[in-house]
Amino acid sequence: MASQSKNRRILLVSADRDFVQETRTAFASSDAIELRVVERNVADLRGEVQDSDCGAVIIDMDAARLEEIESLQRVTRRLEGKAPVIVVTQEFNAAAARILVQLQVADFLVKPVTTADLVRSCIRALQGSGREERSESQIYTFMPAAGGVGTTTLALQTAFQLHNSATRAASTCVVDLNFQQGACAEYLDLEPRFDITEIENNPERLDRQLLDVMLSKHQSGLCVLAAPTHPSEMRSFNTDVVVRVLDLVSAYFDNVVIDMPRTWFPWTETVLLGSNKLYIVAEMTVPCLRHTQRLIQAVYETVGKEVKPRVIVNRYEQKKFENGIRQADVEAILGEHFVGGISNNYRLVREAVDRGVPLQAIDAEANVITDLRRIILPEEAAAVAKKQKSLLGRGIGLLRRAG
Repeated sequence: MASQSKNRRILLVSADRDFVQETRTAFASSDAIELRVVERNVADLRGEVQDSDCGAVIIDMDAARLEEIESLQRVTRRLEGKAPVIVVTQEFNAAAARILVQLQVADFLVKPVTTADLVRSCIRALQGSGREERSESQIYTFMPAAGGVGTTTLALQTAFQLHNSATRAASTCVVDLNFQQGACAEYLDLEPRFDITEIENNPERLDRQLLDVMLSKHQSGLCVLAAPTHPSEMRSFNTDVVVRVLDLVSAYFDNVVIDMPRTWFPWTETVLLGSNKLYIVAEMTVPCLRHTQRLIQAVYETVGKEVKPRVIVNRYEQKKFENGIRQADVEAILGEHFVGGISNNYRLVREAVDRGVPLQAIDAEANVITDLRRIILPEEAAAVAKKQKSLLGRGIGLLRRAG
C-alpha cells in the first residue's frame, strides 16, 4: 500500500510562482496523482528531494546556467534511479540537450508548457517507475567513414541479430537519421512513415501514441523509424527534435540501432554522447582507412573519451596480396579501434536488398551474419561456435565407430 502511495506522489521543485500555481491547478482535480511542492531554486536544495519519498520529480530550472546543471547532476546522483526526473526549462540549447541525455532524465519540456503535456509526461514517468525493473535501453550507433561502405546493411543486420538474440532478444527499433538519403525502410520494403514536420516546431508533441503511428513495422516485429527522403533538400533540424525522438524511442525499446548520415550536423555530438556503442563502418582501401583515422580523432575531439569508436571493416579480405592492403596493415592503421571485419559477400547482400528481406531470410549461416555476430554479440557467437564444434566432434566419433 505504501508503495502504491509513493507511485502516485510527484514532487515539484520550482521558484516560479506562476508555474507552481499552474501546476497545482493542473493536478488539483486528479485522483491519480498527489502533488507536493518545494518552492526553491534547484541550486538551493538541501536534501528535500531525497527525503520526499516520491514516485517522480519535476525540476523547473534554467538549463543554460552551469550552477543549476550541476545541482541537477547532484539530485540525479543522490536519487540513484529511484525516481524519474522530468526537467522543465526556459532556455534550451544543444549543450543542455547533451547533458540531459547523459543524465538520462525521464523527459524534458520547454516553457511555455501546456498542462496537458506536463500531465502526460508525469503519468508516463509514474507508470515507468511502477513497472518491473528492466535493463536500460542499449543504443548502437553506426557511422559511415565514406559513402557506399554498407553502413545501412550492417545497422539493419545488427538490429535483427539483437531482436532475435538469446541474450538481448527484446523490442528493437532502427532509427534512420539520414533524413536526406536514408534507405533503412527501402532495404526492408517498408513505407517510411516518420513525418518530421509534424514535430519540427514542437518536439514535445511527440508522445508514445504519435510515435506508434510513425513507426514502420517489419513482419519480424522489428520497428523502423524512417522519414521519406528528400535528395534535393539539404537541411538540418534542431537538436531538441532529434533528442526528443531518441529519448522517446529509448524509453520504449530495449535495443535502439541508429543509422547515421555521413555529414555531421549540430545534433551529431549529442547522438554520439547518448550511444552505448559507436561503430564506424569502413572499407579496405587506403583513402577510407586514412579518413577513418581522422574520423576517430574528430570523435575524440568532439565528445572526449566518453565514447570509444569501434571500427568495422566491411567487405574484408584476409588474403595477403603482394600489392595492396593486408590484414596486418589494417590492424596497424586502426590499432585497438579495429574490432573485426565483415566478409565480402556481395551477391548475398545485393539479393537481400533487391528483395527487401533480411540476410538471414536467404542464408541464416552466411559468413556476413557470422562475422557480425562475432562483433556485436561475442558471447553468443562463442556459444554457437562451441556447439558446432561439439556436434562436429560427435559426428566424427560416430563415423569412427561406424568404420
